[in-house]
Amino acid sequence: MLPALPEALPDAPELRQSAAVFAALGDETRLRLVAALCAGGAMSIAQLTAGSAMTRQAVTKHLQVLAQAGLVHDSRAGRERLWQFEPGQLEAARRSLEAIGRQWEFALGKLKMAVEGEH
Repeated sequence: MLPALPEALPDAPELRQSAAVFAALGDETRLRLVAALCAGGAMSIAQLTAGSAMTRQAVTKHLQVLAQAGLVHDSRAGRERLWQFEPGQLEAARRSLEAIGRQWEFALGKLKMAVEGEH
């Protein structure tokens, strides 16, 4: 008996967005920034650079990459710009990975049945 056919993979635009999320998170510095924003809520560049050797310019560049991937956004609070984590794109990327995982499980199930059928 064949395993249940999983749902279709996400469409191309959703996969492209997921790829952008994974590319942005593939850098250790950006991953640390996301972790800091998740733990600390909205933070300024000064707060994000406190206690680190990174310059404000470097942090700003990394935050811009994260923003392009839809993982963070900024807002003004007086003279400061506060950065905040946006979970929506990460959740969409997680769903894409789950769909791909189910496709792999289906393919492996078919392979297992074919191999066992040969014996």
